[in-house]
Amino acid sequence: MLKPLDILKVANQTTVDASMDLLYEKEQNIPGSLQYSIRRYYSHNLMASEDTGMMVYHFHTNQPEKNYLELRYCSTGNRYCEERNCAKCSELPTANCKGKIQTVDVFTFHFTHTFLSQFTHNVKLSNRKDEVLAFKHPSSFTKIFPVCARKRTALDSFLNHSYSGSLENIFVNAKIHEILLYSLECLVDEKEEGFSCKFLANDLDREKILHAREVLLQHIGDPITIKELSRKVAINECYLKKGFKEIFGTTIFDFYQQQRMEHAKYLLYEKSLSVTDVSALLGYSSISHFSTAFKKHTGLKPCDLLMPR
Repeated sequence: MLKPLDILKVANQTTVDASMDLLYEKEQNIPGSLQYSIRRYYSHNLMASEDTGMMVYHFHTNQPEKNYLELRYCSTGNRYCEERNCAKCSELPTANCKGKIQTVDVFTFHFTHTFLSQFTHNVKLSNRKDEVLAFKHPSSFTKIFPVCARKRTALDSFLNHSYSGSLENIFVNAKIHEILLYSLECLVDEKEEGFSCKFLANDLDREKILHAREVLLQHIGDPITIKELSRKVAINECYLKKGFKEIFGTTIFDFYQQQRMEHAKYLLYEKSLSVTDVSALLGYSSISHFSTAFKKHTGLKPCDLLMPR
């Protein structure tokens, strides 16, 4: 019987093992964007073992364009019901329902050097996390780590949410950033690091910073100023900016722009919307302003993603 670690080693294959049936699959491979795959399997052999994560750092000294970071996770013991319309039942078998079955869920997230460079631009590399994000760590490595409660909750959310279409894309992008953040923590010494911003020791203040990120995502197509954001989450602008940078490793502006541009890629490539429509949906005053921002962030012109595939 395959163990979670064995599954992670072959996570990029369409089928993991003959004894595992694919129940659900979702993936995204937009050029220059977040790339991921989510696969849910039914295992004929009950798997009772701890969830496992794997970080794979690919470093090429003479070919930096080939550098990339990959995160793989295997989560077991979740539940799945083939009959979606019987979700309100009390788990008693019905005429058309076999009852809920345990699943093996496999997640793969792929980050290119170009994508990760946004987080280390003009940042002093002071620890191993920064070196990995900037691809300054001099050799490839693979690291195995356990899945903590925060990672498990974030992973479960990919398979248990009510969003669809564009809103699902915004939600998934944000969750992938969470997984990246939590995964990088495995590169830090096990001794817990405290916050340099003392006010973040307060649970309420941390919740306000987390809420601020949710508000930003709700305003993808309706830009909001930092002053307006600080009022909505009831924290002063200085604390908001400092707290956001410490928790999420990026400024409010850079995070918001990154989320908008990732969503723009999705709308252009997956939904085949025109540049004019995407510009309007994201709240830009003109197509030229949108095109300039898109080129600055992605290195591509919006029309590049509209070319025949």
